[in-house]
Amino acid sequence: MDAPGVVILGAMHGPASTPRRTLAERRALAERLGEIVGPENVLWSDYDLMLYEFDGSIDRAIPDAVALPASAEQVAAIVRLCNRERVPVVPRGAGTGLSGGALPIEGGVVLSFSLLNRILEIDLPNLRAIVEPGVVNLHISHAVAEHGLYFVPDPSSQKASTIGGNVGENSGGPHTLIYGVTTNHVLGMEIVTAEGEIIHTGGKAVDAPGYDLTGLFCGSEGTMGIVTKIVVRLTPVAEDVKTLLGIFETIEAASQTVSDIIASGVIPAALEMMDGLALQAVEAATHAGYPTDAGSVLLVEVEGMRDGIEDLVEGIRALCDRNGAREVRLAASARERALLWAGRKNAFSAMGRISPDFYVMDGVIPRTRLPEVLAKIDEVSRRTGLRIANVFHAGDGNLHPLCLFDGDVPGQTELARQVGAEILRICAEAGGALTGEHGIGIEKRDLMPLVFSDADMDVMRLARQAWDPTGLCNPGKVLPTPGLCLDVTETRHGRAVLVGW
Repeated sequence: MDAPGVVILGAMHGPASTPRRTLAERRALAERLGEIVGPENVLWSDYDLMLYEFDGSIDRAIPDAVALPASAEQVAAIVRLCNRERVPVVPRGAGTGLSGGALPIEGGVVLSFSLLNRILEIDLPNLRAIVEPGVVNLHISHAVAEHGLYFVPDPSSQKASTIGGNVGENSGGPHTLIYGVTTNHVLGMEIVTAEGEIIHTGGKAVDAPGYDLTGLFCGSEGTMGIVTKIVVRLTPVAEDVKTLLGIFETIEAASQTVSDIIASGVIPAALEMMDGLALQAVEAATHAGYPTDAGSVLLVEVEGMRDGIEDLVEGIRALCDRNGAREVRLAASARERALLWAGRKNAFSAMGRISPDFYVMDGVIPRTRLPEVLAKIDEVSRRTGLRIANVFHAGDGNLHPLCLFDGDVPGQTELARQVGAEILRICAEAGGALTGEHGIGIEKRDLMPLVFSDADMDVMRLARQAWDPTGLCNPGKVLPTPGLCLDVTETRHGRAVLVGW
């Protein structure tokens, strides 16, 4: 299916085709892995491997074997084995990633961290915890809730996504507007290097001497080494929290309200937006009380001391009213607040109510450009014939357009990829970035020239090669593939500029 008037230069590519190892080679590899982790913790039959050929993206790639290590020492032994055999190693958490980061596109061994799932230490006096990479994000907050603490980064997948994956992608979530993303809450790591050595970076202290290797690894998507322990920061729960729902007739009015709230000097704990199409899906799935006839809603959360929080609420209500909100609701109970957040956090899965398939993007723009960028995304939708629902972190400009399509209709999957590429081009032209929290993976790697010069990417390659000289750590991710990059027709100031879109 080709949509008239759509010209996509350098659209995102799926994983390259890599010949699989023979059955005999896979059996031999599995036997060697079994000597390290036990035969019961190695998967290599075609049936078992099918469970590991996908993540939350729309791409597929099957490994040669899956190993389930139970310690850093086992991870190190596997890496040394794979080095000797020239076999790629791909770390995998819960498989909820949305950019293909956990796909073994060159085959090899997938390291599943489902057995490395312990909270090793909770240090209440220092507000720290030490966890293994397979720990589910939300389980940390549950473990410390009785002490009035929680782990702030809260991606919508937090009921399933693991800390290792959150660190690999530098995940965010609704509450990063005021608190920051994962890297702001990770203080140290235990890492298995590409050579199979175990090293440590950072620690419980607020700052460690020397280079910030912890910051370097947070967001490196498993391309520099494998994280086996994480020191995380715990945060006290605020004394009071208020959640408001502003209902608007147009997305432009809601966007202006976002700018006005931030300009007023108030930084909410969360500031989320959904458009009309998203609201229809969310309400059908969750019955949380969202309007299905509105053009857009803002979900705003403020927190702080009980004394003074009402003033924040009234200030935000006044700004909503000034921009023509038809209604501003204040969640009257913890249950109502939880329902509103359940609707927002289940928005992606709710799309199944209105479409057989969807493709979610993750671009970032200056929040002052929201109305302009959303208008351009709407124009892409009208031109291509694919509906696009918008669900995003409005406060920090992290957009999540969801392109709705039917994978059973020939050509629609590829058209969805092309629409995704055009949306990211729009974000880049607005002075934004290719990802806010989902990572580059394979999804966006060949669009990197939209925001990075050759010199920029050369520095990234040098850093990666210094840590992974063999190129076996999650190969094929993040950096562009030679011959598959953008069809660049012009460059300005050393960066790619696409013309004729």
